[in-house]
Amino acid sequence: MVRPTYALAGLALLGFAGFVLLSSPRPGDPAMYDGLTAEPVHGAQVFWAAGCASCHTAPGAAASDAPVLAGGQSFASPFGTFLAPNISTDPTQGIGGWSTVDFAHAITNGVSPQGQHYFPALPYSAYAKMVPQDVVDLKAFIDTLPADATASLPHQIGFPFNIRRSLGIWKLMFLRDDWVMEAGTPELERGRYIAEALAHCGECHTPRNALGGLDTSRWLGGAPDPSGKGNIPNITPGKLTWSQAEIVEYLTSGFTPEFDSVGGHMAHVVDNMARLPAEDRAAVAAYLKSVPAVK
Repeated sequence: MVRPTYALAGLALLGFAGFVLLSSPRPGDPAMYDGLTAEPVHGAQVFWAAGCASCHTAPGAAASDAPVLAGGQSFASPFGTFLAPNISTDPTQGIGGWSTVDFAHAITNGVSPQGQHYFPALPYSAYAKMVPQDVVDLKAFIDTLPADATASLPHQIGFPFNIRRSLGIWKLMFLRDDWVMEAGTPELERGRYIAEALAHCGECHTPRNALGGLDTSRWLGGAPDPSGKGNIPNITPGKLTWSQAEIVEYLTSGFTPEFDSVGGHMAHVVDNMARLPAEDRAAVAAYLKSVPAVK
C-alpha cells in the first residue's frame, strides 16, 4: 500500500511537471517568414500604425520622422510599473543584433531571443494578429533608425507578478490570434486590422479581468486608467456619437467636433494615425462605427 505522503509527493511532482510543460515559452513557427522580401518603406506605415515610437522613445523626446527608440518611458499598472526597453538598432543595448525571426517571436508571441516570456505590457496579444509580411517590413524599417546605447531599465514588478514563467499560463488563457469583430467589407477588414492588431486600440479602451485579460464582451467600452487616475473612454457607438467623418478628422488633426483638441497619450495616437493614408483613417472610423454599443 502506497503511503499517503508518497502519493502526495507524486501528485505534487506531476503538478509541477504539468506547470513546466504548460508554461513553456512557445516562440512560433519560423517558417512563416521564409521567402519574404522586406519592404522598409511599407514598414514605416506599419511602424506608425503600431505606435512603436509612442512608447519606446525617451520621456519628453521630440517627434521625429526617424525617432531614437532608446526606451525609458514608465507605464503604471495594477501589477507594477513597466519601463519601455531600448529597441533601437544598438547591437548591445537595443535589438540591432536580432534576426527577423527573433523580432517576430518577440512581438507576436511574447518570447525573447533568450527564450523568456515578455510581460504583456508589450501588446503581443494584439500583434499576434499581424500578417508575416508586415512583421518583416516593420523590422526592416526599425533597422533604418538610429542606434542608441542607453541601457534598458528594469521593470518595477513585485512578487508574484515578476515570475515570468507564470506568463505561459496567462498566454494559454488570453493570447489569441482570432478577431474580436466580424468584418463584411474590405474597408471594415482594413479598419479591423489596424484597430485590433496594429494600433491595439483594445489594449487601452477595453476593460480587463482580475488577471489582466481583456473582457472582449465589452470591446472598446472604456476602462479604468492603469495608473489608477481616471478612466479611458468608451469609444463604441453607445457613447461616441461622432459621425464617421468627425472621427476621421479627429484622427487627422486631433480636433473634436466640440472644438476641443486631443491630449494625453492619445495625442501620440493621433500623430501616428495622421501619418497613415487617408483611406486607413477612414477604415478605422468605419470599424469604430460598426462595433456593438457598450452602454
